[in-house]
Amino acid sequence: MDKKIQITVISIAVVFSVLVLTSPTDPIPLPEPSSNSENDFVTVLAENLDKPRAIAVSDDRIFVTEKNGMIRIIQNNTLLESPLITLRTADVFDGGLLGITLHPEFSTNHYLYVFLTYYEDDNLWNKILRITESQNKLQNAEIILDKIPGSSFTNGGFVKFGPDKKLYVGTGTVSDSSHLPQDLKSLSGKILRLNDDGTIPDDNPFDNSPVYSLGHRNPQGMTWDDDGNLFVAEFGPEKNDEINLIQAGKNYGWPEQQCSDNENFEDAILCYDPSIEPGGILFYSGSSLDFESSFIMASMRASNLYQLDFEEGLSSQKSILSGIGRVRDVVQGPDGSLYVITSNTDGKGFPDSNDDKLLRILK
Repeated sequence: MDKKIQITVISIAVVFSVLVLTSPTDPIPLPEPSSNSENDFVTVLAENLDKPRAIAVSDDRIFVTEKNGMIRIIQNNTLLESPLITLRTADVFDGGLLGITLHPEFSTNHYLYVFLTYYEDDNLWNKILRITESQNKLQNAEIILDKIPGSSFTNGGFVKFGPDKKLYVGTGTVSDSSHLPQDLKSLSGKILRLNDDGTIPDDNPFDNSPVYSLGHRNPQGMTWDDDGNLFVAEFGPEKNDEINLIQAGKNYGWPEQQCSDNENFEDAILCYDPSIEPGGILFYSGSSLDFESSFIMASMRASNLYQLDFEEGLSSQKSILSGIGRVRDVVQGPDGSLYVITSNTDGKGFPDSNDDKLLRILK
């Protein structure tokens, strides 16, 4: 993956449209919005979600975070009335209850992990909580990492377990003028790597530090391919959104570099100008869906769910799903289907009366 690919999105109308028209065969048509309505391609599992941010899927349930502090539960294709928990969050544009992930052994230990923005003495911070649940009820919540510098606009906020069963966290910068992403002593603008209890792994690249890589602006999603390579999608400042191949101890340049052209930093493998606002990303490893490319990417500003190939670049980028507005997150379920949430109530979209939605792509 040392080949640098520069992507320039040609069609401004497509990038900035709220609803993208579909062809009969590509992308998948959306059914009429009704909870539990189905066609051969897509099921709408939940509606009227309030600023949802991230999805985590277990064998029998789906958990969705809402910015206002709720973890919502979808069970038996039904959105439960009572949330798992309601947390007190900072009411800022791009902060609140953000990422969520399940422990690799969730079925036995019932651990969920979330990323939360909060105020303390008029300062914004982020923290990571480990939550224990039982039968959709809260049993315990503990802070495993705290005092991650916060922001009104660029908190990052995703949390994912890697193939090594370590917890990876993407944090944002406090402002575009801040140089904290270049400061190894700060947790701002980093990819962090933790043990499942919040302690620091012995094999991290920097001694006694949770920092795995530095120089990030606003990470939004991460995934691993079949070879264990880690990829991260992040927002640029109105342009120069990046997909980065993350290597331990490497510096990705923010704010000194955007995308490429500084030999002191790692180049992005994909760079979008103008912005498409990438959200969740994944490498599809299932057999239920037939994709030409395994890399799947949610896009808010371009209002699409895409598949693409890194080596082929823009020519390989094809829409899987459109016509639903802003697409925030995408994850793969245990059965190989895809789960997607929209982001039309986030202050940038144009929600309809049923937004936001959780959808399942069946085939």
